[in-house]
Amino acid sequence: MPVLWGVSFDATAMSGVVVEFLKTSKSFADRGYRVHLDLGYDIKADKGRFFHDYRHEHVPEWVTLDRVDGLGRIAGYDREFVAATLESVRRDEPPRTDRVTGELADAIVRTWEDRGVELVMVENGTLPENVTYTKALYQAIAIYGARHDLGRYVLWRDHDLMWQSEPAKYGSFPYPATPPMVNSPHIHYFALHEEARRRTLEWMPHLRNLDVLPNTFTPPSRPGRPDFREHHGIAPDTRLIARCTRIIPQKRIDRDLHLLARLPGTCLFVAGDTEEDPAETARLRALAGELRVDVVFGGVLEPCESAGPGFSVRDLLAHADVVSFLTSYDYESYGNPIGEAIAAGVPYIASRYALYDTVYAGFEAPVLDIVKHDLPTAEFARQVHELMTNAERRAEVVAHNRQLGTHTREVADDLVSTLFPPVMGADVRASVVLPVLNEAANIEAVLRSLRDQEDVDPGKYEIVLVDNNSTDDTVEIARRFAETSPVDIHVISEREQGVACARRAGMEFAVRRSRNRKDPGERFYLLSADADCRVDGRWITELLAVMDEDKAAIGVCDYYYNAEHFVGRPRLWDAIQRTLRCRAVTFSLFGGFPDGKGFAVERDAYEDVGGIEIFYQLQGGRFVNHLSDDWDFGIRVRGSGHDIAYAPKSKVEINPRRVNHAIDEVITGRAYGSDGIIVMRDIRPEAPETAQTADLTEAEALQAWEFSIKDFTPKNAILPVLLTPSFLDEDAVVEFFGDDLAARLGARVAEIKAEMSVVDFVPIHSYKTPTYRLYLEFRDEIFARLRATVGEDIGFPPPLPECFDDVPEARFAEFVKYYCEDRESGEAHNYFGNGGVF
Repeated sequence: MPVLWGVSFDATAMSGVVVEFLKTSKSFADRGYRVHLDLGYDIKADKGRFFHDYRHEHVPEWVTLDRVDGLGRIAGYDREFVAATLESVRRDEPPRTDRVTGELADAIVRTWEDRGVELVMVENGTLPENVTYTKALYQAIAIYGARHDLGRYVLWRDHDLMWQSEPAKYGSFPYPATPPMVNSPHIHYFALHEEARRRTLEWMPHLRNLDVLPNTFTPPSRPGRPDFREHHGIAPDTRLIARCTRIIPQKRIDRDLHLLARLPGTCLFVAGDTEEDPAETARLRALAGELRVDVVFGGVLEPCESAGPGFSVRDLLAHADVVSFLTSYDYESYGNPIGEAIAAGVPYIASRYALYDTVYAGFEAPVLDIVKHDLPTAEFARQVHELMTNAERRAEVVAHNRQLGTHTREVADDLVSTLFPPVMGADVRASVVLPVLNEAANIEAVLRSLRDQEDVDPGKYEIVLVDNNSTDDTVEIARRFAETSPVDIHVISEREQGVACARRAGMEFAVRRSRNRKDPGERFYLLSADADCRVDGRWITELLAVMDEDKAAIGVCDYYYNAEHFVGRPRLWDAIQRTLRCRAVTFSLFGGFPDGKGFAVERDAYEDVGGIEIFYQLQGGRFVNHLSDDWDFGIRVRGSGHDIAYAPKSKVEINPRRVNHAIDEVITGRAYGSDGIIVMRDIRPEAPETAQTADLTEAEALQAWEFSIKDFTPKNAILPVLLTPSFLDEDAVVEFFGDDLAARLGARVAEIKAEMSVVDFVPIHSYKTPTYRLYLEFRDEIFARLRATVGEDIGFPPPLPECFDDVPEARFAEFVKYYCEDRESGEAHNYFGNGGVF
């Protein structure tokens, strides 16, 4: 099993830094990593734990407390050495540490080698008191990363802006005696928020790979123990304020005691180590007696994530009415107790410390302005009392804060998953990407069809489900399904709305992970599927077999509808079948173009053309994703000289709802937009499926057919030869068109290309105008060839737009050009359908 090594520069058993490490590392533990954590006792000198053994520290059972081997044997490395070097740093005098730094780095590398470390998380190491250890850590990261070719295997995060709370500790800006942050190929840096990122770049302006990773809000994993109050002697009807903190003067616990004096019938529970600063503990006990307030010093509680027998912070939060964070103004950055309260659904109160509004902008809470009032005022106490006693107000605050907190958690999870994706199975040669949005009704059946593939080992492929902001149970259903699936299923998120964005996110996720495969010469495939379409049992087998045989860059599968869904609707069924019959002929000739419902692309070809491009268009004054990313991607691949292969035995069943819900718009030729705007539509039926059984009238069937064939023919019979004129030299293609038509098509393509002065037709809109022009100029002859090849029922071309009625025949091609280039009105786009549904 791979090992994640965590190192905290805090030297505290359960600080906010360690809690956040646990939240992030849990996602890696769920992927199969063994998590080892060095609490930093051998790093930070002022906590009094240097070289102390681990004894009563409380961490979850899935975490192993660990430390670097042999540090005690390094001559001169001890608490006094660390203190002395820090004193040099204060004076802006770089300390002489080369020998100790080198021996520390060697010890770190040896330990990582022994444990089998593959991922490292550094917490608060940027401006630590122990600059020697920081230098050694940078050296060790470089040595170990190069030795094992690990890429960016280090997540380096700072929770505090140390230079804000202790500005003199590290000398003068820009801290000439401290180790600078390095642009390492192995490190990805994170700041807690935008202000921390800005301040970091002021110090290190050339630093790259620095992102914002906010701390997260993890919901309770279990309910609180009911005996918490009884055990600590707190009456059931007593209101309870919780304070989780180090008991030191900087945390200003005295403010809580003065607040308590204004809130009769309220108890303060302080969860912290009373022995860290005995004098401060004694002072607070005396003040509590003087103010005659009820205070419980409950000692250090186990972390929220703990499932151990002792009481945890989660138990305290389950019984608390509010959580307090009345800290000093120069508090560094983040109040972890606030995050725990938000996650647990408990209101909080806080002081407006220097960065409060940066970290908690938008959250609701009584906030004490400590610049104006050092101690709680009567008005502040009134707000706190209302929050504890007004159930309606309390519920509003909790709901508001939890919603913001959940979003922050999702952002953080997405960022970590993107940068540190799970390891790909050693035998995996294909990733199936499945974009989803609110598909709870279909997702299990679709996943089952992808899981139960014939003649392909479950270890040979994986499924990447990309959630595109679902608000139903889609993700929960998928995660439950994944628990028992022999095929690995990864669930990731894409926050930018649009199927194109989701498909690209899934493919990029697979591409990054596939680069680490041991056999770089083996072909690796990216497959696209739709979350409402079930694939046949041999979908993968047949598709990849054709691609392997033809060495094609893209493989396109076949699509069909289940006839049982169209019983009693023969006219509609006929229109659908005629379209699919035409498709079978042209795809056999040209290979076709990928459709998101089912295609595959070889990874090297995917990267060669730059992957899926997101094209934006304006709709109602807003930029929105263009719908046809799959077609546009195929055009880029084809236009770049790669081959596309058609696999007719690889089949996908199209969900009939695509027709049912859009049939009225299909008939009128407005299925996916108008005036050149092609946008995603929600095609889930608003009425029950059983209510949508009426057949089309003859007139409606004709309109639907004409809409479909006008969209189909330019794309599938003309566009391939526009992009690849050499098709017109192939015997099968010449036989389809006939010698004369094939020759004239080739000549006309060359003329239009020269006239437009373009190098190729790859950009998304550059191919539409010439394709439409060629269709209008050659429509009668092309339909004649379709009738001869597919069947007489294909009929004749739909009528031309009325604007051509008065155009002289001799000038027809000239006005076709004007018509097809009329982008202001989008008339040509409307005529050609903006995307077929059949």
